[in-house]
Amino acid sequence: MSKPYAEVIGDPIAQSKSPVIHGFWLGLLGIEAEYHRCHVTAEGLADYLAQRRSDALWRGCNVTMPHKQAIMPLLNRIDDEAARIGAVNTVVRGADGSLTGYNTDAPGFLEPVQPLLGDEDYRFAYVIGTGGAARAIIDALFHAEFMIWSISRNPAKAKAEFGHYLGDDPEFLIDLAELPAGPLRAADPEVFSLIVNATPLGMTGHPPLDLPWGGFLGNATVYDIVTSPVDTALLQQARAQGLATIDGLAMLIGQAAVAFEKFFGAAAPRGRDDELRRLLTQ
Repeated sequence: MSKPYAEVIGDPIAQSKSPVIHGFWLGLLGIEAEYHRCHVTAEGLADYLAQRRSDALWRGCNVTMPHKQAIMPLLNRIDDEAARIGAVNTVVRGADGSLTGYNTDAPGFLEPVQPLLGDEDYRFAYVIGTGGAARAIIDALFHAEFMIWSISRNPAKAKAEFGHYLGDDPEFLIDLAELPAGPLRAADPEVFSLIVNATPLGMTGHPPLDLPWGGFLGNATVYDIVTSPVDTALLQQARAQGLATIDGLAMLIGQAAVAFEKFFGAAAPRGRDDELRRLLTQ
């Protein structure tokens, strides 16, 4: 490499959209740097970091599955938020070769939600899933003062993972199979209600998320973090019932913007997000 560079690592990695996002912003800002994909296996993770920490041109990497937790003990420092979440998705190299881990998923997730928050008395969130993405999302919602319900196929696992974020009442742990069918409940203007799919259900190659709607408010916002396809069946069903929706590109672009500034020392130019979205869906 002859230019400063960052990259995204994972196994697999060919599907990552991160090079498109970071390359677009580097071009807009005229920054002489590059952003690549790098296939790194679990067995090769330690060697990868050992090689990169000695490369003064390497600014760091984004981290995808399956490395978000495995990479943590290999770093010199973990940011407080990432330590609390228990997952790292961004590693930044210091001038001395030290490596610091961050989690940009949490602020990236919240970015499109913040403008929607008004004068409602209550903030309710129903988060579907128990994986690493759900962990970052629940942490972000908790610190944004949401009351959180966890919906999963394994409430016992959800309690073990997220119990300290949820209330003591078992009602905050919901079995996906026991959600009531039927029409949406009446809208409640005193509540901002968010329904989040933090699972791979609905992603290309996975079965759809079959979500009964009977337990949710008629003014809920549905947020699906799946990015392939962008317009999932869940989002289509939500819009058909008159619900507001947020797609997975919102979180993907938001978290990338936080990482971009850490890598390249400049704020991501967000004024052309519509153009970026078109590139990401080609």
